[in-house]
Amino acid sequence: MDQNIKDQMDLITKQLDARIEKAVGQAKDSATGEADVALKNEIAALELKFNGINERIDASEVSMKKNFSASEPKSFKYALAKALSDGAVEGMVKGKDRSASFEIKADMTVAANFTGEVIPADRVAGYKFDPTRPVHVRQLIPLGSTTSDVVRFVKESAFTNAAAPKAQGAAAAQSEFDMTAADANVRSIETYFRISKEMLADTPQLTSYLSARAPQKLLEVEDTQILSGSGTGVNLSGIITDATAFAAGGFATAVPTPNQFDVLVVAINQLALANYTADYIMLNPTDFHKILLLKSTTSEYLAKQVYTGLAPNFMGIPVVINTAIPTGDYLVGNFAMGTQLWVRENISVEFFREDSDNVTKGFVTVLVSERVALTNYLPKGFVTGDFATDITALTIG
Repeated sequence: MDQNIKDQMDLITKQLDARIEKAVGQAKDSATGEADVALKNEIAALELKFNGINERIDASEVSMKKNFSASEPKSFKYALAKALSDGAVEGMVKGKDRSASFEIKADMTVAANFTGEVIPADRVAGYKFDPTRPVHVRQLIPLGSTTSDVVRFVKESAFTNAAAPKAQGAAAAQSEFDMTAADANVRSIETYFRISKEMLADTPQLTSYLSARAPQKLLEVEDTQILSGSGTGVNLSGIITDATAFAAGGFATAVPTPNQFDVLVVAINQLALANYTADYIMLNPTDFHKILLLKSTTSEYLAKQVYTGLAPNFMGIPVVINTAIPTGDYLVGNFAMGTQLWVRENISVEFFREDSDNVTKGFVTVLVSERVALTNYLPKGFVTGDFATDITALTIG
């Protein structure tokens, strides 16, 4: 709407209000209840002028909004002009009524009439995030503590067993063995966050969130190091890195249409031949569920023949599902005997103001760290491999 027309509209509205108020006062003072003729004429002239401007406004709005829906909400000025043209104040002008009223109906919506958070939202306490691994590798193996940066252990590297029956008076055969000292260096796993002091102070439960969430994410990295660390540089030497590779042995090219479960059975046999008893099978979730879907030639699930109990369990051996194991790989072993995790400094979450230019810039450094070492005592106590490759090794040629 043109600003000049708006200004004229406002001026006439004020003048009309003043005349109507004066007419009401005169009507109260008049014995006949009739307003002054001249004043009535003024009001009528203003009303005529008002309606004329209103017609110009309507024409302007129709031109500008001809594409709008007919149900578009009407403005207050539109409703006022409509009421005046319909004779809302006629009774007061003629001195018959002491008041005038009219109803303004304007369609209102939250989107059109509310700005900002007029309707307060219900806020759910805390922070939502995806879960971490339900089981970490450190929960499966023995834990120890150390006060050094190196953990040294001695293991048998060779044994010649010459024990044999002998005749009376004959010399016994001599056996021998070799011992080797091995070192496992303490390694650091850590990360940090740099957060403004205002963010830390003003965000509800942020400290609790960091103290709970960050260590769990650090443990995921620890899982990968314990299982697959390369042993070079600052990496741990992982169990899979040091484990014994799958060997088909007497089952090589001897199993008709082998599958993933057949591979695990042969791996368990490989451990048994070395006098180890498997206490865990570690699988990626995808491989575990593939095994559950295996069917016989009559389309019956094989899992019911090998899966016992509510917890994952194959042939009485607990199955640990962990995404740190790559898809297609597996690890079967005696975790209680074969390895140990040594903790120099357990996982900690520390908050520092004295870091870099934190003081001058108003930041807080949050450090999450641990120092650990891994000693893989008995590599023959673990068997690892790749399902696709090992299935091929078992398949009848």
